[in-house]
Amino acid sequence: MKSMFALALAAACALALAGCTSSQAEPPPPSIGPLGLEQIPWEGGPEYWKQFPRADAAGWDDPSFFPIVAWYNGISSQEEVDFDKALGINTYIGMPASFDAAWLDSNGLYWIGGAINGTFNASTPSWVGYILDDEVDGRFEPEAGREHLAQLSSEVPEGLFKYANFTYMVLENDMAASDSQKYVNGYTDVVSVDKYWYTIPHCAAEPYRDVSLVPIKQESCRTASSYGQTMDALRQRDAQDGKLQPLWQFVENMGGTDNEAAFDGYIGAGPLRGAVMNSVIHEARGILYFNQALSGPCKGGNVFRMAQVHVGYCGARQVDAARIVNNQIHQLAQVINTQSLAFEFNARADTMLKVHQGHAYVFAMPVPGAEPGQLQLQLPEGISGRTVEVLFEDRQIPVENGAFVDSFDHEYSYHVYKVKL
Repeated sequence: MKSMFALALAAACALALAGCTSSQAEPPPPSIGPLGLEQIPWEGGPEYWKQFPRADAAGWDDPSFFPIVAWYNGISSQEEVDFDKALGINTYIGMPASFDAAWLDSNGLYWIGGAINGTFNASTPSWVGYILDDEVDGRFEPEAGREHLAQLSSEVPEGLFKYANFTYMVLENDMAASDSQKYVNGYTDVVSVDKYWYTIPHCAAEPYRDVSLVPIKQESCRTASSYGQTMDALRQRDAQDGKLQPLWQFVENMGGTDNEAAFDGYIGAGPLRGAVMNSVIHEARGILYFNQALSGPCKGGNVFRMAQVHVGYCGARQVDAARIVNNQIHQLAQVINTQSLAFEFNARADTMLKVHQGHAYVFAMPVPGAEPGQLQLQLPEGISGRTVEVLFEDRQIPVENGAFVDSFDHEYSYHVYKVKL
């Protein structure tokens, strides 16, 4: 089996206008992990954060830590802190100018951004990273955008990691591949893009036009699988320079469009959970929530806080769905933070395989375009367990002839399985 990193690099090189250098064309040979399976190339997991003194000191290298970020929020009381922590939020980008970093410092929470006031300084334990900017590729011509990012990057305080978010343009073929590659690889230690598949007008456009690096068919556009395909495309861009960085994923917790005329509804509770989990299956190392509803009947600048303070809030189901999937991720962080293994359980199953402390963990969803229903999942050789535990669902499934069968009722349905080696 060819290395997934090699495949990603080959795809990236084929799309690059300038091609690849000889050193880029020779990726490292695949490594073999547990069960004799090829390991999925990664940036290093928790160990990656050791190179950034502020994140390292804050415990980001702890295998039980997984960043889940609220995009623009506000904290003014311990009750608000406790609410956010119960949701599984542990990191923030965007706060009002009056915000006191002590709320984060005393509660084991983290900040990615600039020094918004005097409470943020070199001794602030919660201050771990710096966001260079948001959607530079959508607001600048490429050369000007690169100059802008280079200037911002030079101003980042010592010890902080650098993060930037881009639009989906860097994962499309309309922008020159060389420009996209430079954006993704030139300035950051962590990178993300935003594309809110469930709620943006794009999926319903007629005629439908897709120029994605990883093609998105219209019939499966507005599904959880599109979030995972976004991660695949971003990894292709990220691999183009021969080294990897953590990739994070944006998911809307209500809506992703600010165009009132184009509003077509909010993300559902099940799709929200599916979008997050499909991103994790496709190697997302962090989740960011677009925490605003800018169109439709349920507008608000801080969805999470509105769910706390308004009884009967119209986004309560979505916020509770975020709570559920976030806390599932936190419970499984030590598993998720291990290197994945390459294995095909079923051609119609979108899966991630981990091995941790004597057990195999299988994360599974339907592939893009698959009809909901039953799937048989064939286990790799070397697994001795006769039953599979379905985590978070209080049930077990027998293993017969090295395989088991389960139902996936919706395109966004996911299950996490645990089986003894």
